[in-house]
Amino acid sequence: MNIVNVQDRGQIAHFLRQDAERYLYELGDLDDFFWPYTTWYASVDTTGIQHLALLYRGIEPVVLLVQERENCPMGDFMQALLPVLPERFYAHLSPGLEQALIGRYAVQSHGRHWKMALRQQAALMAAEVEGVVQLQGDDLKALQDLYAAAYPENWFDPRMVQTGQYFGIWEAGRLVSAGGVHVYSPAYGAVAIGNITTLPERRGQGLARRVTAQLCRSLLQQVGVIGLNVLANNEAALACYRRLGFEEVVAYEEFMCDRL
Repeated sequence: MNIVNVQDRGQIAHFLRQDAERYLYELGDLDDFFWPYTTWYASVDTTGIQHLALLYRGIEPVVLLVQERENCPMGDFMQALLPVLPERFYAHLSPGLEQALIGRYAVQSHGRHWKMALRQQAALMAAEVEGVVQLQGDDLKALQDLYAAAYPENWFDPRMVQTGQYFGIWEAGRLVSAGGVHVYSPAYGAVAIGNITTLPERRGQGLARRVTAQLCRSLLQQVGVIGLNVLANNEAALACYRRLGFEEVVAYEEFMCDRL
C-alpha cells in the first residue's frame, strides 16, 4: 500500500466529517491554531482518502492518531506508515493496530479509552452550574497549581487558556475544580474537552460536573460537535459525563512507543 503526505485541508476535512465524532481531535487540528504542527498521511484512490493518520507535533512527545472505521481494516496502512514514524511517539490507536508496531517499537499500553460525544443537550441544560466562572490568562498559575496537585499526569497546553474556554470554581481564593479544551475550532465546528479535575479533598461533590456543564454550554454557542476521551475504567468520570448527556462512541487504546 502506498501512502502520501496530504496537505489539502479541504480534502482532509471532507473525509473527517463523514464520522466527526470518531475524528473529533483530527477535525479540530485542522484549525489555524493547530495546523502548523500537523502532518497527515493517507492512502488515496480515485474517490478520495481511504485511510488517514495524523502526527501532531505541538507537544512532546509527538502524538500519532489512527482510527479505524467500521468495515475498513487498516493493518496494511499501519505497516506502510512505519518508515515515516518518529523514534518516539504517543499513540491513539483503534484496538489491534498496535500489532504493526510490535517488533520495531517498545509498546507500553496506557489503557483502553472511550471516545464520547455530547448527544443529549437537555441533560446538559438541566445541570447545576452555580459558582462556575470563566478563567482568564492571569489564572494560569492557579490552574497549573491545581493540575500539579490533582492531575499531574494530564496533557495541558497553556496556549489553550487563550481560547476563553477554561472554567473553574474558586473557594477561599484557591482554584478547586477546573476544565477546558484540548482542541477547539469554531471554523470546523469541533471541540474536544479535557483537563477536567477537582482537588482530591473536594471530590464527590459534583464540582467537576458543574464545571463541565458550564464549559459545554459556552462551547455550544460556537461549535456543533463536542466530545472527549476518557479511560474506560474511570467509572466516576463516565458516570459524570453520562449524566450530562454524553454517550460512548468508539473504543481506542493509548500507547507510548519507543523505537527498539
